[in-house]
Amino acid sequence: MMKINGINYHVAIQLRKQEAETLVFLHGFTGSSSSWLEVLNYFPSYNLICIDIIGHGKTESPLDSSRYEMKEVIKDIITILDKLNLDQVNMIGYSMGGRLALSVAASYPNRIKRLILESSSPGLDDPVQRENRKKADLQLAADITNHGIVEFVNKWENIPLFESQRLLPAKKQEKIRQQRLKNSPTGLANSLIGIGTGTQPSLWGELSQLSIPVLLLCGEWDEKFCDIAIKMNNLLQISVKKQINFAGHAIHVEQPQFFGKIVNEFLINNDIFE
Repeated sequence: MMKINGINYHVAIQLRKQEAETLVFLHGFTGSSSSWLEVLNYFPSYNLICIDIIGHGKTESPLDSSRYEMKEVIKDIITILDKLNLDQVNMIGYSMGGRLALSVAASYPNRIKRLILESSSPGLDDPVQRENRKKADLQLAADITNHGIVEFVNKWENIPLFESQRLLPAKKQEKIRQQRLKNSPTGLANSLIGIGTGTQPSLWGELSQLSIPVLLLCGEWDEKFCDIAIKMNNLLQISVKKQINFAGHAIHVEQPQFFGKIVNEFLINNDIFE
């Protein structure tokens, strides 16, 4: 545990070599640092840091939803890097973690060497869409608070976004379910209120100013986020989009070997954009 701006954060660290580059992993909504366990072995040349984002996993879940706002969570991530004496890192973010990773890179571009965004977006640019999403997130947060974690997870694991995960072995599906159930209802509800897609500031207008290399990953069965990746790729200065076959939203879960291979190639191959 690390005390970060008054909050106890769970930060899992695997140190390989002192001189090695660092790879930071930020999980998705309802996930935790353990969500990445299956892919960590694909990165033997890096020091690895997996963070339980506020309200998730073993990190504290404060009652004040304003503590979960994007600007606060960005500050938390940077404080963690400062405490670990890390001037610059490579960062991987999945879904909610991707929105956070992109927000960190936009706010502190000198702290991120390379950015990997898996099934991620820069938020919503349209005010009407943003307001509608904010209302939906608030309703979902209320449902979690009123009906509890079990009923929420029962519904969440059956939304269309995760339909392809039903192709996974039953044992793996159950492992994902148990990890989701370990989250705090307060943490998940406040996460939706504070850092939800409807609440976070849109970063669409800032993409063209980002000068670090960005890898955009999407699964072929996740059409919505593949469309978003295409639009992001057209706006970013230095980026490449990779669509992963036989995968939906959670590529690192559904195709961990391909995920590890493509991310490694991106990290190692400096000529990937030439």
